[in-house]
Amino acid sequence: MAESFLLSRVLLRFRSGSGNLLRNLSAVALDSDGNLWVGSDELSQIDDQELNTLDRLSVLKCCEYGNHEPFPLHEILKIDDSLGEIDIEGLDYADSYLWLTGSHSTKRKKPKGKSLEKDIQRLMKVQPDPNRYLIARIPVVDGQLHRSCPDPKQPDRQLTAACLKQKKQGNQLMKALHNDDHLADYVTNLLPGKENGLDVEGIAVRQNRLFLGLRGPVLRGWAILLELELEETDVDTLALKSLESSEQRYRKHFLQLDGLGIRDICFYGDDLLILAGPTMDLTGTQRLYCWRDALHRLQTMKPYESGYSNPANLAAPSRVARRTGQLSRPVSDCGLPGQNGESG
Repeated sequence: MAESFLLSRVLLRFRSGSGNLLRNLSAVALDSDGNLWVGSDELSQIDDQELNTLDRLSVLKCCEYGNHEPFPLHEILKIDDSLGEIDIEGLDYADSYLWLTGSHSTKRKKPKGKSLEKDIQRLMKVQPDPNRYLIARIPVVDGQLHRSCPDPKQPDRQLTAACLKQKKQGNQLMKALHNDDHLADYVTNLLPGKENGLDVEGIAVRQNRLFLGLRGPVLRGWAILLELELEETDVDTLALKSLESSEQRYRKHFLQLDGLGIRDICFYGDDLLILAGPTMDLTGTQRLYCWRDALHRLQTMKPYESGYSNPANLAAPSRVARRTGQLSRPVSDCGLPGQNGESG
């Protein structure tokens, strides 16, 4: 096992009563003002309510964040907290917007450890949560989230919160994946995310391109990265845009990460950093890969570091310690029109 090392330590100060949030932090991003935004894979407790929130921590001094403020998402987006958690598994900031994604995964009931018979029955139940099928953007200005506001950099431009179009299958992306050559079986059979089923972890946005990392499925050792382009179809609605001049609505990139799934992604310049770890709910090998010049699809990737942990998330670093290692080569599968491109 490679020797581990500490790049720096960051102190996060949350308000009292945030224990549930602290136990379930699952995504993080920095905005242009230096505010740190965090998301949880569970509902947050606000007074007597359980709500889906994004939480902001402001810079207090070097490597210390505080002035914690939660933002209930139902006040900005069309979501119903009674339908369960979003299971936020990715955050990114780009062009005055904070982008977030839910896991898009199903879940199996957990045993409670009180009755063996009842626990076995609970393991039979797999259910989807509607809120998990969320890809959204929210305007961020001066450390505040808005439903709509002028762009401070371009006052004649209006920033608006919006979500990917919802469908019976979850959203427009899920509908398209129902016909995908590689992913359809995982989607239609509702295989749980922690059992190598579909499980989105990580979002990265650059220009008009959006990348989603998949913790699962991992296919014969190959992890998958989805690439999308979105366009506005209404004031609060986004839709999959045809890629280039075809009818295709998304692109798949297959990454050889030695059997690991993608646990988070973020851009570092034109390079894409990829945090990789186990697909299952266990402690195991974690690695940080770099896909060089990912926006221009260069096909070389090197792991920076190996270790053992349960990886959760990453944010773009100011410095990255590099280590040598074996080469991994991502392979892009653009698919054929009609196979990966169905929309509605």
